[in-house]
Amino acid sequence: MTTDLTPGPLAGVRVVELAGIGPGPFAAMMLADLGADVIRIDRASEVDTTAIGTGTPHPDLLNRGRRSIGVDLKSTEGREVALALIGGADALIEGFRPGVTERLGVGPADCHAVNPRLVYGRMTGWGQDGPNAPHAGHDIDYLALTGALHGIGRPDAPPVPPMNLLGDFGGGGMMLALGVVSALYAVRGGATGQVIDAAIVDGVAVLSTQIHALRQLGMWQDPRGVNLLDGGAPFYDTYECADGRYLAVGALEPRFYDELVRLTGFPLPPDEPVDRTDPANWPALRAAWARLFRTRTRDEWADLLTASDACAAPVLDWREAPEHPHLAARETFVRRDGVIQPAPAPRFSATPTAIRRPPPWPGEHTDEILAEVGFDRDRVAGLRAAGAVG
Repeated sequence: MTTDLTPGPLAGVRVVELAGIGPGPFAAMMLADLGADVIRIDRASEVDTTAIGTGTPHPDLLNRGRRSIGVDLKSTEGREVALALIGGADALIEGFRPGVTERLGVGPADCHAVNPRLVYGRMTGWGQDGPNAPHAGHDIDYLALTGALHGIGRPDAPPVPPMNLLGDFGGGGMMLALGVVSALYAVRGGATGQVIDAAIVDGVAVLSTQIHALRQLGMWQDPRGVNLLDGGAPFYDTYECADGRYLAVGALEPRFYDELVRLTGFPLPPDEPVDRTDPANWPALRAAWARLFRTRTRDEWADLLTASDACAAPVLDWREAPEHPHLAARETFVRRDGVIQPAPAPRFSATPTAIRRPPPWPGEHTDEILAEVGFDRDRVAGLRAAGAVG
């Protein structure tokens, strides 16, 4: 396993992450890719000493870029270890239900008592308050309440869950990462530390601002699958090809649509090139395009259309995507420690992002981290004997 310590834009920033799943780890990954020194506090009970030192990284790519210490936050000694780390940190990220870190003794008040400049980032689905705040939920539930789930799918068919990319990662983890960076900027300008309440419902609502604007402008209908950008328009949709694979078409503007028509020879006889601006013609237009695209394979269409302004692209699967010539040229996916994975984004000209470490095993860096905060060998041995660290 290799370590890349090239300074990134967040070099010098230390973040403590209380281990969780989904959006919290994604936010921590983003900060680590940007150069922050992220220390993940895993549960001491999850430390597997047989895995540490094998030379094989942990398989969870969301945990890349940081170091791990195993701590029992329910023990007095474990809480002291956590507060020692937090006392020297710039930010903390946690993703528990409201009130959990307070009960553990590492809530905002506890942490600001030892570090008034700390940025305390909280990641939840429902938020820190409101009727739903105490209850469990998942991505699909948060999308349902914001209206976003209603808008995804075909007409007269159930809404389609967009995996958990829109909620957990777009409206959740990415919003938290932005909030942490913004609050750190404020602290550097002289502000005190503060708490960030990052709720997925809030983040998804913000992401849907354009749709609300289009509704106000009379340019978006509430039924799903009948609008310009939700698959309703036949020139913004996917089509099955001769080999059963799919082509994505996004020829919204007239000149791009004209290019698509020119290159494909649309339409096939006896279909006619009806006025695409009239939604009443969309069913016939979609059927005509579908007949045309079924005459060639996906890759044959891609070879014809990709290097043009026709705004069409092959729908690639997870295995194919890293091999596409454009993504390969940009190194959008990289191989690190034998694993192909998405490269950090965005890109910086002077302070590059990087995958600085592989995903750690829980507790892999416990001794190293404790030494950095001043714990001597005897004290570490005592903490291990007590089960406070792993």
